[in-house]
Amino acid sequence: MGDRKAARDSEFQSFVIGRWPRLMRTAFLLTGEQHAAEDLVQSTLEQVYVAWRRVGAADDPEAYVRRVMINAHARKHRRRLREFLAPKDDSGIAREIADTGDRIGQAEDRNALLKALAQLPPRQREAVVLRYWEDLTETQTAEAMGCSVGAVKSNAAKGIAKLRVIPGLAEMVTQGGRS
Repeated sequence: MGDRKAARDSEFQSFVIGRWPRLMRTAFLLTGEQHAAEDLVQSTLEQVYVAWRRVGAADDPEAYVRRVMINAHARKHRRRLREFLAPKDDSGIAREIADTGDRIGQAEDRNALLKALAQLPPRQREAVVLRYWEDLTETQTAEAMGCSVGAVKSNAAKGIAKLRVIPGLAEMVTQGGRS
């Protein structure tokens, strides 16, 4: 009995270590604050640990965990009228160092990107983050968001359309594409 629990704990620990950066990135994009992202990931992992036998046996444990995280975020912010992704004074925030392959790291001005994401309604932001930053398929995004593929397409298209009309962001992307 103890050996099975130790093996399960070891499997869970390996999962967390391997997925932590990606889970934190997704949580940060959803919440917009480092501490809120850490809290979201921690509370998600607490829920997942309790059910790790079932989660670990799933076809795609990472998708399962992502769905738990999105549901937890949606529950927490369902009643808020507006979410703020970037604080007014971000001088005390530790900056995330992006991988060379990180698409967010390719943006010249991260604050412009966060402010642009802050202007999107939560469901559009979720669709954009999951489809384009997490690079999930429409089906995977629909499963993670708990909606239809059509709703993902609609929310992602509306979100991208809103991002495209933001002057500073559009200029940043256009200039970044030329260099």
